[in-house]
Amino acid sequence: MEQHFDMVAKTFKGLESVLARELEQLGAENVNIQRRAVAFTGGLRMLYRANMCLRTASRVLVPIAAFRANDADGVYARAKEVDWSLFMSVSSSFSIDATVYSEEFRHSRYVTYRVKDAIADWWTEHAGKRPSVQLSDPDLRLNVHIAGTEVTLSLDSSGESLHKRGYRSATTEAPINEALAAGMLLMAGWHGQSDFYDPMCGSGTLPIEAALIAHNIAPGVFRQGFAFEKWQDFDRGLFEEIYNDDSAERDFTHRIYGSDASFYAVQAALKNVQSSGMKRDIDIRQIRLQELHGINAQGAMVMMNPPYGERLAQDKNVMQLYKDIGSCLKHRFQGATAWIISSNEDALKCIGLKPSQRIRLLNGELDCLFNKYELFGGGRKDFISRTKGSGGIKTA
Repeated sequence: MEQHFDMVAKTFKGLESVLARELEQLGAENVNIQRRAVAFTGGLRMLYRANMCLRTASRVLVPIAAFRANDADGVYARAKEVDWSLFMSVSSSFSIDATVYSEEFRHSRYVTYRVKDAIADWWTEHAGKRPSVQLSDPDLRLNVHIAGTEVTLSLDSSGESLHKRGYRSATTEAPINEALAAGMLLMAGWHGQSDFYDPMCGSGTLPIEAALIAHNIAPGVFRQGFAFEKWQDFDRGLFEEIYNDDSAERDFTHRIYGSDASFYAVQAALKNVQSSGMKRDIDIRQIRLQELHGINAQGAMVMMNPPYGERLAQDKNVMQLYKDIGSCLKHRFQGATAWIISSNEDALKCIGLKPSQRIRLLNGELDCLFNKYELFGGGRKDFISRTKGSGGIKTA
């Protein structure tokens, strides 16, 4: 019987419940939502599948020690009690990353130094040699998480953040994070049930993530590798079985449309669509929002990440842009459902549509609203009668 152990999938603020649902659908046990993370249990198969299949996780950690400490020297003492031969050899290279939410520990870098010293001193005492620290592509990646005086040492099974899928060969200014894009799509209930439109597609992240979800293609297939592939207990046969299993993939019978006014954004999107292998499903073209026409929007989903206008000089132009978004939605996308993310709440009001749902998300360091708009056709009275009893605007 496969041995089960505790794991923690890290994510971004606002995506915890989406990640929990993903884990439950994968068959994870004891799923428990935490702060920007979800704890769960499973075996090696679940560890590999979580890294391959989770769309909203940034990394998957395996805790190996948990204890209380009041200072960095206390962390050193407890880390030195770990039997490090279970996870590495004296010839292994390693790196340490620390996340600290504590008044007692003000410098995460000093914590990493003390854990490094503990590992080096343990090996000096047991083998007469010290393993080397290697920041780039080490044999073992370790994570130290401190909340108050609670300290958790974990193995990082992912390596580079899982949101870095590997298909992005070109970029634009401030592209949306792939995990956030996937989380938005999953929150919106997207599974490939209709046509999809992103009229401000930038480098194409939303259309590509929409296509991957529509086909149920694991996002990890594009990656060059995972940190667990260098672990002492790595089961190559099991991992290759999981990597090559496409039995859950499905057909997609609709189309995904991305457009942008910027020539350079469109060129970046075309390159990324090509490298993702989703060219057969995604149409990308250069066109201004105000010039969109010939759209069959009935039942479609629209999603966009417009500029937020963080610089004061942009305010007037941004307000007009959001008015244009509202006009486009009203006149070009009747019968569709639209979702828009923005940190600019004043600009969102310029859209001139009342959202049926508002969700708080974090895009990078920016607090954002992710708003849903029902783009009804016909008269407003008809829409109100159809939606009566729904409980009004939903917030999350």
